[in-house]
Amino acid sequence: MTKGTIIGGGRIGNLLYELNGKQDQLLSRKSKESIATDGSGPIYVCTRNNDLAKIVEDCPEKRKEDLVFLQNGILTDFLRSKGLEKNTQGLVYFAVSKLGEAPIDGKTDTNPEGLTAVCGKWAEDMSERLRVADLACKVLDEEAFNIAMLEKHIWICAFMAVGSQYEECTVGDVESTHNKEIREVISELAALASYETKVSFPSSPAPLDDRLCAYARSVAHFPTALKEFEWRNGWFAEISMKRASRLLPDISAKHDSILSRNKLKAEEKAKM
Repeated sequence: MTKGTIIGGGRIGNLLYELNGKQDQLLSRKSKESIATDGSGPIYVCTRNNDLAKIVEDCPEKRKEDLVFLQNGILTDFLRSKGLEKNTQGLVYFAVSKLGEAPIDGKTDTNPEGLTAVCGKWAEDMSERLRVADLACKVLDEEAFNIAMLEKHIWICAFMAVGSQYEECTVGDVESTHNKEIREVISELAALASYETKVSFPSSPAPLDDRLCAYARSVAHFPTALKEFEWRNGWFAEISMKRASRLLPDISAKHDSILSRNKLKAEEKAKM
């Protein structure tokens, strides 16, 4: 492992810091330090998506290629706009319930080898760090990573959307109680993703909906809520609107309906 920098002292940032023996530079909101211009090593960005623009802006130019992005959502357009489309990206499929607690790997009955994946310059460093905690991490090429990224994006958007309709609904509740509905939304979002990217989702070791439901069972306690819309469900909504503008058939009616109802609820709440 290489001594590097961790931006974000939350659950994931703190875990990566500890896995490298606390040798890294750890930057949090309270830190007076900044990324060292003459430094080296990976810069793990463990923050919310809305913090990314400021982090990239503040990063010394010659260190930007070391930025490692671990956020949920589709970062492709954002990274391309910053000239960082080749940077290291990771897909986190492990959970840290509370700061300092041992991580739980997201291994499932359809993917017992684990699902966490990484691609790019610092892929081996991330994989090595996670092995210290006995967490699986696959190093993928760009094509395989893009498919895996879309699958995780479908998972989080589908489960958060369906769960947002019900009070105190976890992803486990969605998978067990609203199984037909979640599989319908997964199918819709997969169709939108394939339309937009021309990617085909593999049916091995199991169909996509089975694999995503299996992951939900492994993290059944996760709460559901629509968050970071522009990075998550908004990506699908934009594709749906583009199709509508071209007078193409609506292939995501259920997902569109959920988003519309949530928008109405938010508007009604704002008036109160």
